Amino acid sequence: MSPLVTWVAIVVASAVCFALKLAGHLVPKHWLAEPRVARTAALVTVALLSALVAVQAATRGGEIVLDARLPALVVAAVALVLRAPFVVVVVLAAVTAAVLRALGMP
Repeated sequence: MSPLVTWVAIVVASAVCFALKLAGHLVPKHWLAEPRVARTAALVTVALLSALVAVQAATRGGEIVLDARLPALVVAAVALVLRAPFVVVVVLAAVTAAVLRALGMP
């Protein structure tokens, strides 16, 4: 792919993001105050974040892989359920992945 095509794609994507952000500011406030809209927006956010975490934790190069990231994610989820501070959650997940990799898990 040529550098020109890459820059055109970046500029177009930036313009689309800007337009979406602007559209969000132009929506009348009474539309956003409706409970169904607020509930849907919250669910979409959770769904998108869950999909991102699943893709990052269980895939590599377009293939599903089971490596040390998945148990580390489970440890992090348990720590979050137990209301551990965020720094503790991150450290526990990192230590879990490091120990499993040291034991030979990919």
